[in-house]
Amino acid sequence: MSAAMLEHPEPWNEEDYLALGETAQRIELLDGSLIVSPAPSGRHQRLSFFLCAVFEPAASDAGLLAYEAVNVRLHTGRIMIPDLVVTDDEEFVVLDAARVVLVAEIVSAGNAAKDRIVKMELYAKAGIAWYLLVEPEPADSATLRLFRLADGGYVQHAVAGPGDALAAEEPFAFRIEVDEIVRRATRKPA
Repeated sequence: MSAAMLEHPEPWNEEDYLALGETAQRIELLDGSLIVSPAPSGRHQRLSFFLCAVFEPAASDAGLLAYEAVNVRLHTGRIMIPDLVVTDDEEFVVLDAARVVLVAEIVSAGNAAKDRIVKMELYAKAGIAWYLLVEPEPADSATLRLFRLADGGYVQHAVAGPGDALAAEEPFAFRIEVDEIVRRATRKPA
């Protein structure tokens, strides 16, 4: 993508945003502005991949689908790209928040406030019922926090750290062994 493609004299709208097409960067639309993030770290991407692999069969058993990094319309002019999405929809370019059952974000060192505060608030305002926050620090560990929507905001529903499993029956039955996800995400090639 050239820098000229991003030159834009007015606030960005969804039509302009979608006209960018597929990009190597993660570009989100927030109230007329583009938020451009570099690709996540390798560990971040592996955590996302293995979380999706754990969620897919559990979601499928509930008639749902798990995706990594898809466009989610939270509101007109607000399109975010969560690390993981569970939905009942299979045909979309932009997925409406009303079709999203759960979103997950893996906290990045450079975007921690965005994942812990900004996105959490935006997802709650959009009415997404479940939010999973993955905190991958320290490097050989992780904490998974599952939040549910209550009275317009998220409340912690369950938490799991090293040696634990995050298990829930809602929004669908799943179990994530924290150490197994971390081990797989940090495994070195043979």
